[in-house]
Amino acid sequence: MKTLTLAWHYLWARPLSAALNVLLLALGLASITFLLLVGHQLSRAFDRDLAGIDVVVGAKGSPMQLILSGVLHIDVPPGNIPLKAVRELEKHPMVAAIIPISLGDNFQAFRIVGTSHAYINHYQATLAQGQLWTAPMQVVLGASVARKLGLALGNTFAGAHGLGGSGHAHGDNLYTVVGILQPSGSVLDRLILTDTASVWHVHEAHTDDDEHDDAAHDAAAHDADREITLALVQYKTPLAAMSFPRYVNTSTQMQAASPALEVSRLLHMLGLGTDVLRAFAGVLLLTAALSVFIALWSAVRERRGDLALLRMLGAPPGKVAALLLCEALWLGLLAAGLGLALGQAFALALGLFLQLDTSLLVGGMVWPAQLLLVPCLALLVSLGAALLPAFGAYRVSVLELLQGR
Repeated sequence: MKTLTLAWHYLWARPLSAALNVLLLALGLASITFLLLVGHQLSRAFDRDLAGIDVVVGAKGSPMQLILSGVLHIDVPPGNIPLKAVRELEKHPMVAAIIPISLGDNFQAFRIVGTSHAYINHYQATLAQGQLWTAPMQVVLGASVARKLGLALGNTFAGAHGLGGSGHAHGDNLYTVVGILQPSGSVLDRLILTDTASVWHVHEAHTDDDEHDDAAHDAAAHDADREITLALVQYKTPLAAMSFPRYVNTSTQMQAASPALEVSRLLHMLGLGTDVLRAFAGVLLLTAALSVFIALWSAVRERRGDLALLRMLGAPPGKVAALLLCEALWLGLLAAGLGLALGQAFALALGLFLQLDTSLLVGGMVWPAQLLLVPCLALLVSLGAALLPAFGAYRVSVLELLQGR
């Protein structure tokens, strides 16, 4: 403990040098922390939201756009597909279940999604308040939506056209909140869910005041002409992955996109950017290690009198070397704490700046096990830089110290 205390005082005997070394090392560690946090949260979001969805069927266009818009809800869909064609797919022998998804409106940038109760059951979400919708124009709010918008059971609101936040409002068609979901950590937390018939009702021209009451009847009567945005498909057997997408792409006017394949492509593209940040973090760490080495090497030369006094008082060579190693230990611990705090702040700032809390659950304070790498790396760099100066202090003799050589 005396060695640790003495090393702490020695470290801050040169405050500007110590602060610079801590800052340099902390910046490199913060970059690594940021990469670990964002990578962990993106992987967790993809794994969670894509779980159990074998293929997404939608309009012709970009397969990745289908996945991003229909599963992760961070893009716009390429178009609509006929409901009749989806009904035919339900009869396919390789299809176990289909969840319809209809997009087109939002409320204060949160998407209004027309679907079925199966969508909620798929993510095993439960109700915190109220009940699921039983008629068109009733909605169930995700936990994040209810918290951020301050909506409660019985509140009404009008959706706006489009998936952003600047479309014209459908003021004549009000949604009523009938349920609020428990936080599930899934895509449902940031969605407003309703019956598919609600989306059709809002986007059709109504001339009769009683049509609101007959919306469910109208939806059943005109199924042949209806459209939805896309369908989430679950297979009966994994072997369906070999033939079902080819069947959809060649035998229908729709396209099938594999979530696993498209997310792998997306992560590969994101990997190019993370490689640059990782290289930048490596340069910062090397710079910090060199700075620590120079500072400790200079400290040995500056403290020759103190080291000589310690040796004369009976301190063995190992004790003198341990003093320098403890000084590096303090520096590494300080930099690790600061680096972790800065990394969390960078991830939080990214989420707030890009509003990822309404599209991906990225930016909150999380502590994955991978963050243990950060303090280990900090100690490795700081202690590694201190080895040569500590070895030099260990080998020097009392006579040489007294003679000032």
